[in-house]
Amino acid sequence: MMYAILFVIIGFVAMELSGWFIHKYIMHGPLWSIHKTHHQPNKGFFELNDLFSLLFGSVAVLLIILGIGELDYRFWIGVGISLYGLLYFVIHDMLVHRRVKVFERPKNKFLLGIFKAHQAHHATNKKDDAVSFGLFVVPKKFYKPKEK
Repeated sequence: MMYAILFVIIGFVAMELSGWFIHKYIMHGPLWSIHKTHHQPNKGFFELNDLFSLLFGSVAVLLIILGIGELDYRFWIGVGISLYGLLYFVIHDMLVHRRVKVFERPKNKFLLGIFKAHQAHHATNKKDDAVSFGLFVVPKKFYKPKEK
């Protein structure tokens, strides 16, 4: 059981770290033409940027399929990536961007820090001016109360 938990955590953490890197250097780099749809006013429920979620989800599904026979490390890493994807959808799409209007602005200090960091990321719609590229790992300054 510890084996499974360890690989779920590895999959989850690998997604946050690789997601930060991919977001900063690829989405805000050579694939900006796709990602910029996320920085523009949304005209519908889906945006071209959602292709990235399909790509990451496909990796998770592939790992789960490859590892399901033995329930080996691939299966559990795929579960970790899937858990990350689920939390990403709930926090990023539902809480921050309100693509599904269920939650109000967060009051919890951790979620409010994520919310503020993502708002700062979207303060620009330009490729090179964005800050804070992670979802869960954000600069400490976003957790501090706003000075009056």
